[in-house]
Amino acid sequence: MATFQRGLQQGFTLIEIMVVVVIIGVLGAMVIPQFMSRPDEARVMAARTDIQALGTALEMYRLDNATYPSTSQGLDALVKRPVGTPAAKNWNPRGYLRTLPSDPWGMPYQYLSPGARGAPYDLYSHGAKGRTGGVDVTLDSDARVVR
Repeated sequence: MATFQRGLQQGFTLIEIMVVVVIIGVLGAMVIPQFMSRPDEARVMAARTDIQALGTALEMYRLDNATYPSTSQGLDALVKRPVGTPAAKNWNPRGYLRTLPSDPWGMPYQYLSPGARGAPYDLYSHGAKGRTGGVDVTLDSDARVVR
């Protein structure tokens, strides 16, 4: 005859679970509106991250090819082998990015080489307005917000 021992059962009571759910609900009610009221700031942060990633890919391209892509070759040179000058003699057959990201406003990032202010290149987004100027957010190659 087998004897069954009833050990101490460990677990959470219904009240403990309800307390945790209420705490999560209160925290969610306080935190979510803070993020929802700042969609422009979230887009700016996303654009800064994209610009930094594109800048890193451009640096890898330069290390392989001794120069940045020209303005006419553009950022497409990071995805597919560019044609024209300067020639990409040591272009990585796998590319430097899988795809080119669009900015958070759905527009392509802007690229100029050489840059307008003496930099090797300018990499920026026109921001919410989709064009240069105005008061909406624009980002330059240093990932700074320009108004």
